Amino acid sequence: MDELEHKFEIEVQKTEKRQKITDKIKVELKAAGMMDEKGKIKLKGVSPKMLKRMKQEFVDCPVLKEETHFIQCFICSNFQSRVTGKVLCKGDPL
Repeated sequence: MDELEHKFEIEVQKTEKRQKITDKIKVELKAAGMMDEKGKIKLKGVSPKMLKRMKQEFVDCPVLKEETHFIQCFICSNFQSRVTGKVLCKGDPL
């Protein structure tokens, strides 16, 4: 199996508190059909248990050069894959 082309391998970090999703990301999620009108996230292929865990995770984004919510990373066009606590990122400018 060929390895996915990526520039960055980013460690997924956890926090005890849920992180707040910014309004900009909420608008993107609603536009993509990943969030309903009540503000509940619905990612296809992601179980409610995994979604709860994702809400408590963040990454140091090398493209945005700041800590970002994992869900923001997950819906990013640079997101390739998540493997054993690491995210493979293309690293292209947004």
